[in-house]
Amino acid sequence: MKRIVYVNPSLVAALLLIVVLFSCKEENPAVVSPAISLATSSVGTVMTGEGGKTLYFYAGDVAGDGTCTGTCKDNWPIFYKEATDLTLGTGLKVSDFATITRADGSKQTTFKGWPLYYFKNDAKAGDVSGDKVGNVWMAAKTNYTVMLASRQLVGNDGKNYTFDTKEGIGNSLFLVDSVGRTLYAYAFDKKNVNKYTKADLSNDATWPIFVTPSTIGEIPSVLDRNDFKTITAVGKTQLTYKGWPLYYFGPDQGIRGKTLGVSVPRPGVWPVVNTTSSVALD
Repeated sequence: MKRIVYVNPSLVAALLLIVVLFSCKEENPAVVSPAISLATSSVGTVMTGEGGKTLYFYAGDVAGDGTCTGTCKDNWPIFYKEATDLTLGTGLKVSDFATITRADGSKQTTFKGWPLYYFKNDAKAGDVSGDKVGNVWMAAKTNYTVMLASRQLVGNDGKNYTFDTKEGIGNSLFLVDSVGRTLYAYAFDKKNVNKYTKADLSNDATWPIFVTPSTIGEIPSVLDRNDFKTITAVGKTQLTYKGWPLYYFGPDQGIRGKTLGVSVPRPGVWPVVNTTSSVALD
């Protein structure tokens, strides 16, 4: 006798639906947009956040702290993503990013120690209207050779100085490297000539040469790229700005934003530099 097997139509439909759903999931996986990506803009390749909006660095944050507060923060909203949510686009490394806790207790994401912000006047992806604002805002790029800092200059003697090498209170604008270490010029150098460093490098520990690749990377838009050159000094490639070879000060100990060298051995011998600096003489 032939056996009749009853199949529940509802069960069959449910099983078919499950198969279809799993098939769709495999064929069309969810696309997760990176929290931070790289994008091309009118000022070069920049980092972007939500909706492709440009991210920025602030010269006042050279020490790695988020100093844009109050109305400043209203105009420059902070960027923050939990480490577990910080997905990165191609060309970005997790090790370059970290999180800081600001003075008000809020958290902010940093890149190589520089806190990240948006600019409220950027209406859409690709806008970079925040770049150069007040000469202290820089579109966030991954490969700056130098950057700008805005800070009170404090010498090794514990006194406060202004950019003109006089004692005084107030933030000065000056050049730092990509991770915020202060760069200095030597008053007795000649144009594109290092007159300080000895051939045996015996004094290089006190005023180390700012060594850089022969191909100069990105420069903040507020600066003139043509003011930067490289020279060979005692076998090292040294960056110059307006003809001034650039150095670190050893006792700054590589600490971001430290400016102890401005008073050594007296103000004016090892000044910091910016767009108002004179051109070195031949």
